[in-house]
Amino acid sequence: MNSPTTARDSSSPTRIVARSSMMDWIRACGLSGLAGMKIDKEELRRRLSMPQYLRLAMLDSIRKKDVDGGDEHFRSRSSDYDGTVPQSPIVVFINSRSGGRHGPVLKERLQQLISEEQVFDLLDVKPHEFVRYGLACLEKWGNNGDICAKETRRNIRVVVAGGDGTVGWVLGCLGELHQKGRDPVPPVAVIPLGTGNDLSRSYGWGGSFPFAWKSAIKRTLHQATTGPICRLDR
Repeated sequence: MNSPTTARDSSSPTRIVARSSMMDWIRACGLSGLAGMKIDKEELRRRLSMPQYLRLAMLDSIRKKDVDGGDEHFRSRSSDYDGTVPQSPIVVFINSRSGGRHGPVLKERLQQLISEEQVFDLLDVKPHEFVRYGLACLEKWGNNGDICAKETRRNIRVVVAGGDGTVGWVLGCLGELHQKGRDPVPPVAVIPLGTGNDLSRSYGWGGSFPFAWKSAIKRTLHQATTGPICRLDR
């Protein structure tokens, strides 16, 4: 699926839902409810980050637009990999043009907290490319016996940093998975960066992101891994 016909993030909610399939949605309880919680940065990164060989294989498959594009990373997997499977693997799609001057800063902070390869700027990586090549790479190697690839694919969640238009675009592309029998479809959480943010508000992620709150990004990522899963009915 290509990008939305309009570049504005204030697309109407009706249009977004009409373009999306039945999806799993991560419901938040509101960031204010986590205000007193201390979240350790290294522990968070350990839970969210994929092993390096998986990250690089997935990224190369996307860049080359070839499911086999990352095979070398599986064949040359480091002998010091201890077989640990990430507890809560996450990828982030960010519209770095949203959020005013905060977009590039937020992107850099997300890369620091997770890994550079798991944060996709929508200017460079489109969600349909992630679905068709990145996830397909994990599926291929999971079917070939790589337990880490198989479990990462099964447990992966998606965070979308943008407005309603960006969220709708990602949801629509993830909907291809269900249509083609490639379940499970990753559940989605939101960092609201647009002007309307109706979907974000409806599922407890708020109508705007508190950039002044230094711990907000950590707490959003924590909530994305622990929030209950709901169904979004188109």
